[in-house]
Amino acid sequence: MLKTAQRIGIMSAIALLASLSALAQTSTWNIDPAHSTAQFTVRHLAISNVTGNFTKVTGSVVLNEKDITQSQVSASIDVNSVDTRVEARNKDLKGPNFFDVEKYPTIEFKSKRILNDGGKLQVIGDLTIHGTTREVTLGVDGPTPDLADPWGNSRRGISATTTINRKDFNLVYNNLLKTGEAVVGDNVKIQIDAEMVKKK
Repeated sequence: MLKTAQRIGIMSAIALLASLSALAQTSTWNIDPAHSTAQFTVRHLAISNVTGNFTKVTGSVVLNEKDITQSQVSASIDVNSVDTRVEARNKDLKGPNFFDVEKYPTIEFKSKRILNDGGKLQVIGDLTIHGTTREVTLGVDGPTPDLADPWGNSRRGISATTTINRKDFNLVYNNLLKTGEAVVGDNVKIQIDAEMVKKK
């Protein structure tokens, strides 16, 4: 009994040390909303691109300094912050024809796994838009090296891109031209530029 208890105690101590070691390798970085944005680009009338921004992006990254593929990412976008430089269009996007912000006020992303291909990261995770969740892959540049700002904070930057089909997220409303072309295209390019501050 004594030897068994000793073995259990040793195993518990090893597990605790391993856990503490893992914690020591990670750091938490909060997205700075004042210096972060999510941009989208969609085809209009099949002849040109229209670009808009979501200006309120929040979230965090738990960064594993030793193995970046073990890091975790979560982000939230305030849909009400959409800005396409045209107020009538902003209002339409916020309404029931598109995002329906009264029912679905946020866009959410949560990572599931991260792949590192020669320094080029792919973050695979669940993206939720308009109450519908789909798995997407983000191509990521960064994170940039740690930089100290004038106020003593540690900062890093990251950029992520992907392309989605809006119909996959139940954003199906559209008008058709006489030629049969859609006023708004289905494929939407997304780019997220985030500046992160290390949590003290």
